[in-house]
Amino acid sequence: MRRRILPALLGGLLITASAHAATPDRWQVPVSVKKLDNGLTVVVSEDHSSPTVGVSMVYHVGMRLEPKNRTGFAHLFEHLMFEGTPNAKEGVFDKVITGGGGRNNGSTRPDFTNYIEMAPASALEPILWLEADRMKTLDFNPVTLKNQQDVVKEEIRVNVKNQPYGGFMWIDIGQQAFNKWENNHDGYGSFKDLEGASLDDVSSFHRDFYGPNNAVLGIAGDVTPAQAFALAQKYFGGIPARNAPTRPDVKEGLNTAEKRIQQTDALAQVPAIAAAWKMPDRGSKDQAAMAVLGDVLAGGDASRFYQGIVKGRELALNVESLYGLTSPWEYDGPTLFTVFALYKPNTTADAVLAAMDEEIAKVAKDGVTDAELARVKTKMLADWYNGLESFINRADTVAKLQTLWGDANVVNKIPQWIEGVTRADLQRVAKTYLARTNRTVIDRVPTAMAKAAPAAPAAGQ
Repeated sequence: MRRRILPALLGGLLITASAHAATPDRWQVPVSVKKLDNGLTVVVSEDHSSPTVGVSMVYHVGMRLEPKNRTGFAHLFEHLMFEGTPNAKEGVFDKVITGGGGRNNGSTRPDFTNYIEMAPASALEPILWLEADRMKTLDFNPVTLKNQQDVVKEEIRVNVKNQPYGGFMWIDIGQQAFNKWENNHDGYGSFKDLEGASLDDVSSFHRDFYGPNNAVLGIAGDVTPAQAFALAQKYFGGIPARNAPTRPDVKEGLNTAEKRIQQTDALAQVPAIAAAWKMPDRGSKDQAAMAVLGDVLAGGDASRFYQGIVKGRELALNVESLYGLTSPWEYDGPTLFTVFALYKPNTTADAVLAAMDEEIAKVAKDGVTDAELARVKTKMLADWYNGLESFINRADTVAKLQTLWGDANVVNKIPQWIEGVTRADLQRVAKTYLARTNRTVIDRVPTAMAKAAPAAPAAGQ
């Protein structure tokens, strides 16, 4: 990540609008969608509560689609998108946006790369000009490539190599849990692969994946759909569509045998564990239930894992959960529900796992109470709506949902899906997905501890 600071066919254009009325107790997020002739999809969420706008440009390419032997290339390319064009040299993008009181960022994920901006509404037109300009072409040159190769390598040093635990709960765990290269390679990248990237690689990647027909533009805030569509047509309409490569088949089934790995960590002071289970496919009837179950088990201090493992048995110091690098709704290929915990040196990874299994078994056998389910749903709905208050987050959310689901109005369906989860659903997904056979575990032990005692044999060995 770069850190600087139903559908209706009308007149040959695909237009989607939120025409149905909201229920009295549910916020219906305004969503209007239009597809330009060149394939660019534009999603607008009109809201005049603040004279500002959020903009998100999402490209349907991420770590899964980067070239083999070029691990980390999608992330490197994200950085290169800020290095200027023949029309707007390096630094212009940031100066235009931040100079007017705005902010911008970008990030790379397995299935998408997104570029986001927040600014006064008067800055919308310049932002769209800048985004269209770098969609057309970049300033490909050896200096900027070398500069950003070094920036990404330093980012890896700071965030991974010189950090305790080094992101093992989202980098290493995926390498162990998945079978296909597209899913299990290190998307942050190896130094060798990053250094091997050439200008031809950069140019080809931009040509293949950064065309308008592989992108979604999200705009939220103080603008009408008609205004936003007109501006999108003005700045993007003349960019030709491009032929993107055929997407590989990245599907994987659930794992059939538990995987156990032990690692040592010279920088860690206490041992840690990451336990990950493959999630349901996007769009599966089990997706919402698994999202709710994840919150029941590991969603904060009131969760079962926290109450049972941290507070009750006092085995762990913390419990956190994550869904790959995104959320339970924003993926377009295999992903993981991962639980990460620092555990006490006087216990073992086996004891922590046994405690997790006990809590999972309780849900699978007895379900949850009505009160617990209602509490978790209320928390998830509050978190969902709070995340949409910010225009930059809302623009980004609807753009990502349009990219991954082909339907930005999923933003209004997710609350319904959450509300529709039953106690029986939680029992079913607990038995199906949180089985030991579908689990991958990494036990990350401080080097000093590993030297002091022999490593316990892995399960099944």
